[in-house]
Amino acid sequence: MTIKSITMSTVQFEKLRKVVYERSGIYFQDTKKYVLESRLSRRLDELELEDFDQYIMFLTAGPYQTDEFQEMFNRITINETSFFRNEPQLDVFEREVLPKLLEARSSSKTLRIWSAACSSGEEPYTLAIQIHRSLGVRLSDWKIEVLGTDISEKVLMTAQSGKYPHYSIRSVNPMVLNRYFKQDGSMYQLDPTVQSMVHFEKLNLKDRLAAKRFGTWDVIFCRNVMIYFDDEMKNNCAKLYHEQLQNDGTLFIGHSETLRNLDVNFEALPFPQGFAYKKG
Repeated sequence: MTIKSITMSTVQFEKLRKVVYERSGIYFQDTKKYVLESRLSRRLDELELEDFDQYIMFLTAGPYQTDEFQEMFNRITINETSFFRNEPQLDVFEREVLPKLLEARSSSKTLRIWSAACSSGEEPYTLAIQIHRSLGVRLSDWKIEVLGTDISEKVLMTAQSGKYPHYSIRSVNPMVLNRYFKQDGSMYQLDPTVQSMVHFEKLNLKDRLAAKRFGTWDVIFCRNVMIYFDDEMKNNCAKLYHEQLQNDGTLFIGHSETLRNLDVNFEALPFPQGFAYKKG
């Protein structure tokens, strides 16, 4: 089957970019026009649409606009993730931040962690594994809540299954792999105890009111997300994290991201590989 290539005009790109931004907060720079064009051209062919004007109408005025936005979003975003991704940063979480938090929460024995824009769940499950092996036999005495949120229903379905291909566990230490995963054909099923520590919710980071209903958090992970946002959206996200983080909590961001020049008061923690922040 031959897929016809459908070109996107500058006007069409600007219209589509606006739709994406208004609904998700993700901003496509002018240089990324080819990304939308190449990744959606096949979709137009599937829908038997002649051009991007028809697609924008289908996306914004048709009866299937909500479902189609999900489909479009899955195609234009790259959900690149894996277990124990950027391990030096995760070591800072497990060896520096987590022990102090467990001591500070020793009376309430409650710990809440939010993995924002978690994609298919590898990050929150990694954090759950780290908590599980840190607490050991004490785990049953604690109320642990790890929340993974994402705007895409498709990746959340994968997350909820707890079943992953070899590519997702490629960075996992063999001892950890043997302890927390069971091979099922070409897939790897996560240990049910760890899986039960994490739950998932659909959440658009642009919807601050929806995010606030989850309450405050001891740790927030939001890695490699703000690189897709413009300055306004970055500021809004940083303010949200500041508001929803406990006073002694910690925010982790991606190694290519920064909170500098944002209108919010965070102070970097003194761990070179941590990319970790506390409230200022």
